[in-house]
Amino acid sequence: MENILHSPINNNTLSDFISAKDYTVSGNEFSIKIDEQTGLLITTPRPKAEDLGKYYESDDYISHTDGNKSLFEKIYNWIRNYSLKKKLALVESKHPKGALLDIGCGTGAFLSVCKQAGWKVKGVEPGAKASALAKEKVQESIYPSLFDAELNGQKFDVITMWHVLEHMPDLNATIERLKELLTPTGVLIIAVPNYNSYDALHYGKYWAAYDVPRHLYHFSQQSVKQLFGNHEFELKETKPMIFDSFYVSLLSEQNKCGRKKWFSAFLMGLESNIKAQQTGEYSSLIYILNRK
Repeated sequence: MENILHSPINNNTLSDFISAKDYTVSGNEFSIKIDEQTGLLITTPRPKAEDLGKYYESDDYISHTDGNKSLFEKIYNWIRNYSLKKKLALVESKHPKGALLDIGCGTGAFLSVCKQAGWKVKGVEPGAKASALAKEKVQESIYPSLFDAELNGQKFDVITMWHVLEHMPDLNATIERLKELLTPTGVLIIAVPNYNSYDALHYGKYWAAYDVPRHLYHFSQQSVKQLFGNHEFELKETKPMIFDSFYVSLLSEQNKCGRKKWFSAFLMGLESNIKAQQTGEYSSLIYILNRK
């Protein structure tokens, strides 16, 4: 295990925040600590980079399997297909068609939609099975790592990371790499869970989007703005991911009660979204950034 003592944003010493359980693979408890100045949460101690892969070995990662058998998987895929169209519309509202890199592309669903719309697409996906499915689906280059040498010198007009940044072991190195790959007028689109949302506060240690130890970091709006500001990115806009409150609440109910309580999850997801209309603290947020 690797013990993180200081914040990657400002080197501040971390304080205790909460402990959460890995409900997906190991069943182990993990501590989450906070940089009180910026609101960044950090899972620590955490598995070393070379050991993280085994914590992803679960069929529960639908985005890596294209599962479509159970009712849950069918609903997930219906919502995903709707969300893909919304994501494409967002991308096209921020930049004319060009070159797009999707980091953590899973089985290539978003890349496929973008390619059909006329974008030149490439992806990054470390999971061997998901990467193979993505290559078959889009017939384009899928790299095993953001730092793959074959990406050196390439430039992209839009880079997307849909619920991926929280998985990256080194935030500062990741953001510097994004700067290298993004054109000067390019757009960076980052989506991450928001632990200040009402559903997160309601479920506490059972909140599924903590997802330890796969989620190494947990973000607030303040921490995202300051983190990317340190690397000469400017936050232009923040947008909600409305469906995430329902999805995360359903998984959180299972964590808490041992089963998916659909009605309770729906009510909590709805209440979280209603409260977020006033606070801006949705279950997940999309951050749209440009280079300064």
